[in-house]
Amino acid sequence: MYAPLQQIIDNPLAALAVVGNLVVIESLLSVDNAAVLATMVGDLPPGERKKALRYGIFGAYIFRGICLVFASFLIKFWFLKPLGGLYLLYLVYDHFRPNGTDDGEDIVKEESWIYRRTLGLVGKFWATVALIELMDLAFSIDNVFAVVAFTENIILVVVGVFIGILAMRLVAQVFVLLMGRYPFLETAAFTIIALLGLKLLLSLFEHFRPQHPLSVFLASETADVGLTVLTVALFLVPWATSVLFNYPRRMSGGR
Repeated sequence: MYAPLQQIIDNPLAALAVVGNLVVIESLLSVDNAAVLATMVGDLPPGERKKALRYGIFGAYIFRGICLVFASFLIKFWFLKPLGGLYLLYLVYDHFRPNGTDDGEDIVKEESWIYRRTLGLVGKFWATVALIELMDLAFSIDNVFAVVAFTENIILVVVGVFIGILAMRLVAQVFVLLMGRYPFLETAAFTIIALLGLKLLLSLFEHFRPQHPLSVFLASETADVGLTVLTVALFLVPWATSVLFNYPRRMSGGR
């Protein structure tokens, strides 16, 4: 039987744990990505905004498909896991640091070389689409890098990449609504990102000390499932106490 499929069949809970972690990572990355794209189409007429974003999702599929080809090679490099961990920890640092990017990134289209070069040739709409496609390429690299850092199973890599596509257009909207109504969930979400980043960073220790009891535990199905249970609890427990006891406090108007 195909080895990656056999691996999933032999360790179904570990596979589900990996997918669950990827959903969290991709959804949070996609919230920022979606905010950037929304900013980029903000100066277009209302009727053209959705059309420009629709072209954007086609670009997301194409670029992620291209990146998937390279992913089959990237999974062979062990050092991508600790690098992925450092990347996730940097995102957490960037979020919580003073004057961080809590309010999203402001993209000034006029400062983009591609936008300036295409604006006079094809007009504002297609110049914006060209810039969206460039951003899609950057997001695709982020997406594939995060996924490959988390698993070497090519089937789970493919699943993770397409979770990223769905997250950018669907799941991210749910996250935005939840965090708008329950602002404390944003802190919980980045706490989860920090935990996942730390786990990936510890793979450096696993690589050089594979027989150490800590390495054996980190590589076990128990560790993967336990981490997923913890990440779910970090979301559900404060949400449940907020709904039942209004602590932490949610935004006024919610019932």
